[in-house]
Amino acid sequence: MPESLSQPDYRSQHKRRLSWMPWLYFSLKEKHLSWARPWQEEVQRQFSALETVSIGKHCFIAPEARLFAEPGRDILIGDDCMIAAESFLHGPITLGDEVAINHGCSLDGGRKGIRIGRQTRIANNVTIYAFNHGMAPNAPVYRQAANSCGVVIGEDVWIGAQAGIVDGVTIGHHAVVGMGAIVTKDVPDWAIVAGNPARIIGDRRNKAQV
Repeated sequence: MPESLSQPDYRSQHKRRLSWMPWLYFSLKEKHLSWARPWQEEVQRQFSALETVSIGKHCFIAPEARLFAEPGRDILIGDDCMIAAESFLHGPITLGDEVAINHGCSLDGGRKGIRIGRQTRIANNVTIYAFNHGMAPNAPVYRQAANSCGVVIGEDVWIGAQAGIVDGVTIGHHAVVGMGAIVTKDVPDWAIVAGNPARIIGDRRNKAQV
């Protein structure tokens, strides 16, 4: 083989695969965990050293994720959580156990914070903002004080790709938010919502078992 061609770097490629598809980390065989676990431990140590971040047991945090948490704007991550590449999280944010945040999501907790219940799944490119700018006509928007009510997402919620959730919203347990939906009002337990603005289109309890 010509000297200019190097051997394929399978481990680096596998790390990239895990960063973008972090659920694969939880099914790795021991021979892969022998390098993946120390790699993840170091990634998580760096986040915890640089930011006010608390990370639970058996989590996966992509090194390409962007976590920012000043004192008083903590990020608290439960056990068995996963955060994929190119996601932006700015505290205060609290994740329950087994929460998944897929690639390209953007979460900003404002002053009041974002709370996400256990076993909730958030698909790629979801935006959740727990603050709003003032809109009074006598000053530019960017000069007006931001206000924050907070966002609460219940347990076992599925939020579809490219959905948006605005400040002040509470999403009930077991709800489903459809792809591309913009949620501007509270969502009841078990409700399925879709559209812009999102409206109720169904109930999970009426779905047949697969």
